Amino acid sequence: MTMILPESELAEGQMMTAEEFGELVDTKGFELEDGRVVEKPVGNKSGWIGTRLCVLIGMFLEKQPIGWVFGQETFYRCFPNQPNRVRKPDASFIRLGRLPSERVPDPFIAIAPDLAVEVISPRDTALRVERKAQQYLDAGIKLVWIVFPDTRIVHIYRLNGTTDRVGDQGRVSGEDVLPGFSFAVSELIPDVVR
Repeated sequence: MTMILPESELAEGQMMTAEEFGELVDTKGFELEDGRVVEKPVGNKSGWIGTRLCVLIGMFLEKQPIGWVFGQETFYRCFPNQPNRVRKPDASFIRLGRLPSERVPDPFIAIAPDLAVEVISPRDTALRVERKAQQYLDAGIKLVWIVFPDTRIVHIYRLNGTTDRVGDQGRVSGEDVLPGFSFAVSELIPDVVR
């Protein structure tokens, strides 16, 4: 049975299970943090950049079909110690052979993606972003990119504990997670969105 709850009734701080959250008709702009509905800050720049990154990865995958790319409304319930946590990265990638029967499940993807990307919006806080990056790594995500549109910097976090920062003159590589893929930060974040 699908729970129909108008968007206006879905409010930050509301408590529910992941199953209830997954049955909602409209969860756009919300995630579930340990059973509590939390707003996922979004903005025009962050949405555009997240979509652009999905397109770049998608074009690469057309030539090198090694996995799946997912956009910002994909539910991940991949946190073993937190069954009522649902995250929606702005972009994500899963290598072929990891999804059961190579089919996209609904309502959740229950495995950790190989790559998760968060694009900072004007209402994000450093604490929220750092916490989310750590949650992704704790779930076993191998590579996490945090994109800062205003400064044109991409922070890179790896499961092995190493980190990097790539500025607007640099390139970000898919490393061994998305081998052969890379992009120039200035290409991802052109002047028109700064």
